[in-house]
Amino acid sequence: MLETLGVVNRSAGSGSEAWWLRLLPDQLHVPATIVMAVLGGLLVLCVLAEERRRKAEREAGSA
Repeated sequence: MLETLGVVNRSAGSGSEAWWLRLLPDQLHVPATIVMAVLGGLLVLCVLAEERRRKAEREAGSA
């Protein structure tokens, strides 16, 4: 999420960038930020799915 804020900050005229963006050529900053945001979202979804699975297993085991 913080990486996405970096794009917002840059589009608003701020010169600060995330540390990992400094490693990339300028033309890759926006695509790299999008990829990082998507990966972060997928990570959240995976964690939520695992929590649901564990909860279902606990409920099935106690019944």
